[in-house]
Formats: sequence, C-alpha cells, structure tokens
Amino acid sequence: MTKQVLLRALTLLSVLLVLNGCKSDTAKNAKDTDPVLVLDAGQEPRVPLRYKIARGTTTTATMDFGIASLATSSSGGAALTMTPGVRLHIVSGPSLQGKRGATRFDVRIVKAEAIVPKGVDPAVAQDLNKSASVLNNVGGWVEVDDRGIIQRTELNDAAQRSDVPVRLLVMIVNARTSLARVLLPAEPVGVGARWEARKDLTLYGFEVNQIDTYTLTQQVGDELKLDVQIQQTAAPQTITFEEEGIELSVESFKMSATGEVIANLNALEANAVASGDSEGLINVKTVDGTEEIQIDRAFQVRMTVTYEVAETVAAAAEASEAAKATADAEKEAAKKLEKVQE
Repeated sequence: MTKQVLLRALTLLSVLLVLNGCKSDTAKNAKDTDPVLVLDAGQEPRVPLRYKIARGTTTTATMDFGIASLATSSSGGAALTMTPGVRLHIVSGPSLQGKRGATRFDVRIVKAEAIVPKGVDPAVAQDLNKSASVLNNVGGWVEVDDRGIIQRTELNDAAQRSDVPVRLLVMIVNARTSLARVLLPAEPVGVGARWEARKDLTLYGFEVNQIDTYTLTQQVGDELKLDVQIQQTAAPQTITFEEEGIELSVESFKMSATGEVIANLNALEANAVASGDSEGLINVKTVDGTEEIQIDRAFQVRMTVTYEVAETVAAAAEASEAAKATADAEKEAAKKLEKVQE
C-alpha cells in the first residue's frame, strides 16, 4: 500500500496549493467582501492604484518552475520526487472589455518544455519534453476589475483533459495567481504601504486559507515594485475518495513563500520571482489499514514578462470609426443636396 499511499498524498498536497482563479465558483469572493485589507497606507503622497489595461493589450510571459517533494510514511516508506524544471511560454490577451468595466482576456500555454540539465541522455530529454508538452494549449479565460480582483473565470477543455498532471497544473495556477496579478487596495497608498489579499477556497472538498502580503517598495509612474509574502494553511479535515477506497485526513498543512514582483499597471501580468516550502501531515486510510504521511516540499518560480499595448489596433479602430463617421456625414450631406436641387 505504501507506494499508492505516497503518490496519493503527494497529489493531495499539490491540490491544496491551488488558488482562487482556477474554477468559476472560487470567484465569489469578489462579490461578497473586499479581499484586500490595508495594514499601512505608506508615505505621502498617496494615490489610488488601478490597472489601466487598453483594449487589445497582449502579454507574453516565460515561467520557469521547479519543485522537489519528500514523503515519509509511518511504516518507514519514503519517496523523494524531483519534478524536472518546466518552462512555460504563456500568452494572455488580447484584452477585451468585460461587464461593468472589467477586463476580460484569454490565457494559454502556447509551449511547455522541460528544463533539462546538461549531460542528460537525449532519449531521456525527449521523454521529459514529451511529458511537458501535455500542458500545451492549457489555459482558459479570466475577467478582472481594475484592482485585479477576479469577477469570472473558467479553464478551457485542454486544462481538463485526464492526461494533464493535476499536481503540476495546480502549482502553476498557484504561482500565477499570487505573482502574475497583484490585488490592489481600494484606498490610496504610497511607498511603504502594506496590504493583505486573503483567499478562502474550497477544492475537492478541502478548505484552504491563503494570505498574500504585499509591500510597495517603489513606484515610478505606472510601474510598481513590491515584496510579497505568501502563507497558506489548512485546518484538520477529511475527505473520502470512494472509487479508490481511500480516506484522506489532513492533520496539518502550511506553506510559506517570499518573493519580489514588478508590476506594470498597463500590463496583464507582472514580472516576479519567488521561492518557498511547505509541510503537511496526512493520515491515509484504506482497507489495508492506516498510514501517517509527512510531506515536505520546496519550490521556486520565476516569471519574465513583455507586454504590447495594441496602439496600432486601437489607432486602426479609431481610424475606422472616424472613416465611418465621415462616410455617414458625406451620405447625409449628399441627401440634403439632392433635396435642395429638387
């Protein structure tokens, strides 16, 4: 039973790391209460921070991600899992205007590849890249307000395929939700400001609490530099997988990470780097008995972003509207001239 139990436990801990934004029902926080709490408004001058996403904006991001896990069971079994580094090339946009002034845009992994160390056998490298390629075209769409708060979101069909590794996918969603898009406070803030973005979510029956704490260290125009601290916890809880005959009880779980974010208020995503670790204690019950599993995990992520404001698209749209207005005016003038001549 040990191998099966360890694999299931590792998957569970990954699922617990998923964040608000991967399923439509997790966006309800945007409608209930303000998820952002200002701890310190910072220095004067203080100004409201708001995203200003032009229609047609596209963001291209490269995300490097790595993770290592060690699971130890009460029966003496152990499993060390080193997930090969993964590099994701992600395109967000072009942005559209959503409901009530929100911004809506598609997000899609256009290419996923393994980060293969030098000296690795070519056949092994090929297998690693083949495994990573199942993430190609995984994505969905998201709608956010001008503070970055999710209004609606949904994964695409590719993200819900059975061959997509849940463990890696939820870690990707986790990192991107906290780092790629910073939730902004409602009130004006200045340099030195600190605020919390709280997320309470339910996934596969498990409840997880997360607090992202941002500190604004520098602001130059629309570009923000922030330090970020991420904390996750899960209270003791139990869920049963009836088809597999497994009952999982989370006795304790916590995750912490620190990093830096450079966000441009005109872009859909931010540059960021972060690293952290997590630990969890799980009891796994099957028909063969019960085992206690301790899981320790370390991870790191880096996101490099470029964005394009579709000035040419906007200009073309404006030119098209102006041309249409001119043509309509000319038609109206021609009609009036005909009537005069009659």
